Amino acid sequence: MSDPVLEPGRSVRIDIVPETDTEIAVETLETLETPPFASIEEAARALETLGAKPQHVRTFFRAYLGRAAWPDTSDERFPKRVREGLSAWRARMEAVLAVRSRHPGADPESERLLVTLADRQTVECVLLPRRGVCVSTQMGCAVGCVFCMTGKGGLVRQLSDLEIVAQAATARALRPHTKKVVFMGMGEPSHNLRNVLSAVRFLAEYGDFGHKDLVISTVGDERLFNELFASRVRPALAVSLHTIDEAKRRTLLPRGTRMTVEALTDSAERYARFSGYPVQYEWTLMAGVNDSFEEIDELARLLGGQYAMVNFIPVNAVEGSPYRRPEPEHARALVARLRAAGIVATLRDSAAQDVDGGCGQLRARVLTEEGK
Repeated sequence: MSDPVLEPGRSVRIDIVPETDTEIAVETLETLETPPFASIEEAARALETLGAKPQHVRTFFRAYLGRAAWPDTSDERFPKRVREGLSAWRARMEAVLAVRSRHPGADPESERLLVTLADRQTVECVLLPRRGVCVSTQMGCAVGCVFCMTGKGGLVRQLSDLEIVAQAATARALRPHTKKVVFMGMGEPSHNLRNVLSAVRFLAEYGDFGHKDLVISTVGDERLFNELFASRVRPALAVSLHTIDEAKRRTLLPRGTRMTVEALTDSAERYARFSGYPVQYEWTLMAGVNDSFEEIDELARLLGGQYAMVNFIPVNAVEGSPYRRPEPEHARALVARLRAAGIVATLRDSAAQDVDGGCGQLRARVLTEEGK
C-alpha cells in the first residue's frame, strides 16, 4: 500500500510553527536521524526488517496505543536486533505528531488540542466527555460546508493512516481510559477512505476499541457504503445531513455528495441494520435556515421506522458568518417534536465551543493571531 501524501496536482501550504509554542517539542521532528514513519505499513515493515515476528509487532503496536507495556531492552523474548532498534522505532512513531497547544473547555472533560505534523501543518483533535476523542482525517476539506471553518481554505492534503491513529494514541497518552474515537474532526472521511479505514482496522485490532466505539462521520458517499458492507470491522456511522431539502443541501454542502437524501438515508438504514448500530444523523441548527417545524416534521416522516437517531447541534459562532444559533427554547422544541413522532433525538453543543471549538476554528484563530 502506498502512502498518500498529496492529491495529484495539489500544492502544500506550509505553516512554520515556532518551536517554543509546542507542548511536546517539535524540534524532535528535526533531530531524528530518520523521519517519522509515513504509514502504518512502513512502521510494520521497519519492525519486520529488524526480525520482529507478528506477535512482536502486535506487542509494540499495542504499547503505542497504551494497551501494553513497552518491553525492556533486556527482555530476551525479543530478538536482539529488535531490542536494539526498538528505541529508534518508538521515537519515529512518537514523532508523527506533537501537541502544539492544549485548550481546556469550560467542561472539565472537554479539551481541544492543536497538533503539529512532521511537515509543520497543524490539525485539531478534541478530547471528549465520556472518554472519547474526535480526530481529523484531512488537512482542510474539499466539501466546503458553508457553516464550517475547515472548508474555507479547501483541501491541502490527506492525513496518512498513521497520522490519524497518532491522534488517538495521543488521547490515550493524556487520558489512558479513552475508549471511543469519532472521525468527525477536520476533513471528510469518505474523501480519504483508504487511510480512514486502515486507521479503523488498526484501532480495532491493536487498541481494544469496540466497533461501535469507532464512529465514521460522512456527508454521504457510495464508495464508503460499499467498503463498509465489505469490511470485517463494522464501525458506527454518523451522517452529516443538516437538511432534507435537496436544493438547500447542495447550497449548504457545495461539494458534498451526488447521493440524493433518499438514497443516502436508504443506504444508511441498510448499514445500520447490517452493523447493529443506529445511524446518527447530524443536523447543524441554523436559525431561519433549517430549524422550521415544517422541515422537522418532514424529517420525522422520512426517518419513521428506521434504526436511526438525530443529533441537533447548534451552529458554532464564526466571526463574519451569517449563520446564527436558534434560541435555546426553540431548539428544545424541535427535539421534543421529533421525540413525539417516535424519533430518538438529542440536542448537544460541540465540545470545547468556548475555546473556538468548531472544526478548524481553533487552528484558524491561532494562525490568525500569529499573522500566518
